[in-house]
Amino acid sequence: MEFSAKQIAAMIDGKIVGNPDVTVTSVSKIEEGKAGTLSFLANPKYEDHIYTTKASVVIVNDSFEPRQEINPACTLIKVPEAYSSFARLLEFYDKARMKAPGVHQMASVDPLSVLGKDVYIGAFSYIAPGAVIGDRTQIYSGVYVGDDVKMGSDCTLYPGVKIHRDCLIGNHCTFHAGAVIGADGFGFVPNEENKYERIPQIGNVVIEDYVSVGANSCVDRATIGSTIIRKGVKLDNLVQIGHNVIIGDNTVMAAQAGIAGSTKVGKNVMLGGQVGVIGHIEIADGVKVGAQSGLAKAPKANSVLLGSPAIEADEQKKMWMASRRLPQLMERIAAMEEEIKKLKEKASNG
Repeated sequence: MEFSAKQIAAMIDGKIVGNPDVTVTSVSKIEEGKAGTLSFLANPKYEDHIYTTKASVVIVNDSFEPRQEINPACTLIKVPEAYSSFARLLEFYDKARMKAPGVHQMASVDPLSVLGKDVYIGAFSYIAPGAVIGDRTQIYSGVYVGDDVKMGSDCTLYPGVKIHRDCLIGNHCTFHAGAVIGADGFGFVPNEENKYERIPQIGNVVIEDYVSVGANSCVDRATIGSTIIRKGVKLDNLVQIGHNVIIGDNTVMAAQAGIAGSTKVGKNVMLGGQVGVIGHIEIADGVKVGAQSGLAKAPKANSVLLGSPAIEADEQKKMWMASRRLPQLMERIAAMEEEIKKLKEKASNG
């Protein structure tokens, strides 16, 4: 697709500085800009690249004033906030690349399922009996949608996604490649022979609107009732959500984080990469947990935690600083012990 600077400026209410008729066909990072590409400058530490970039159009903040001459072939578009404007353009570009509605001849759609308007279903995907797919939803190749799944409109399921039976999916949700929704929770109990017997997982997963689930992430179905992912939650790749977990609105979790069963996570919580959370606790609203931390007890609202076990960030930083001084402290203690030994010897020889 080809767009002129004039068209781009109209999309984001920007002011053009340069040639309004220059065109672009793709996007690039500013330091790697080539002719015919669109880029942006939002972070001042990248400003030097704008004087050398070959990008044809660069989106900048209204406040940007060049310190030296910019390539005459580079047209600027000034907006109040360059990063968010560029993100809007990327969203538009992404939507323009959506598949045309239709069901591929090599897809399998059960006649007892219901498809909304303008749905796309790719090759080798399977839609089970009783499933309902909302309008404009895009289902790529190799996707499994199980019995009686209910899915809203404008969802995207990338290749290899699996949505198991009875799960309820809201509108505008995105599931990246390999995500699994509604697999059995990890439920086993030892029997008299000290072997583990499976506890049937008969609940489901409920995912509300505007949720994003990263590649190869798993949200387990509840043992009884529902595992619930509230509106606006964003899960990175390789995230594990255990059975009967409830995650509050607009919570975000980075890659390889995991939450054990029956834990409740509040609104606007942020969990860094590889954070582990034990089961059956409640995380209050606004909590932030740093990467590789282990959360073993319920934190208070809006607290910032680090470490394993996770504690208040300020306290953890003091402990880290103290631990760096341990070798010197040990040397001082050894010297003091030697001095005490000499004093005792002197006193005994008195």
